[in-house]
Amino acid sequence: MSSKNISESVAEVTYRRIRADIIFGRLPPAQKLKLEGLKETYDTSVSTLREILNRLSSEGLVFAEGQRGFEVAPISVSDLREIAALRLLLETHALEQSFAQGGVDWEARLVSAHYKLSRMESVMANGDTSEAEKWKRYDWEFHQALISACGSKLLMETHSSVFDKYLRYQMVALSYRGEIAAKEHQQLLDAALKRDEKTAKRVLIEHIEGGVEHALTRNRLGK
Repeated sequence: MSSKNISESVAEVTYRRIRADIIFGRLPPAQKLKLEGLKETYDTSVSTLREILNRLSSEGLVFAEGQRGFEVAPISVSDLREIAALRLLLETHALEQSFAQGGVDWEARLVSAHYKLSRMESVMANGDTSEAEKWKRYDWEFHQALISACGSKLLMETHSSVFDKYLRYQMVALSYRGEIAAKEHQQLLDAALKRDEKTAKRVLIEHIEGGVEHALTRNRLGK
């Protein structure tokens, strides 16, 4: 591997680390991102960090403040509602396509993803929030599996980006709805295996809107 490729690989790994730290709340909303501090934390050059932060800025996860530097994107109720509405729009459309085109392999991915999610939901239900990050990863995997037969890579990538922003809000609020969310996931699985599009859409609306309202009750999202 050439030195250029090694450099690109390091930059990509660092990008994924910083992005995950923002999404999972280790870098909290509105935190100033000082390059010298990040250089020590992530063991990479200032020039590489600038490129990464500009990339994250284009994704809406970081705000660039001109000569004042960078900060983690702040959060707000209006932003959460807008993200949730976009997620619902994308996921509903992709779900329709998956129901129409999904075969046995799709069903197997969905069942496998739901099994992991349901096991982690049981852990959360018992009051153990130490693996909240894993819980949300499995949540992401389940919803990605649900739409994975849609036939559009661009749609999947766009949905994933929006879902990550929605997930950030849930991690900030540590918004776990317990049996309600677990029941909705089971209903989505059952509807998918039956190709019951009408039920799946209804449950998905309740699932996303319920998640938003529950996050708001945590009183951690500002105005």
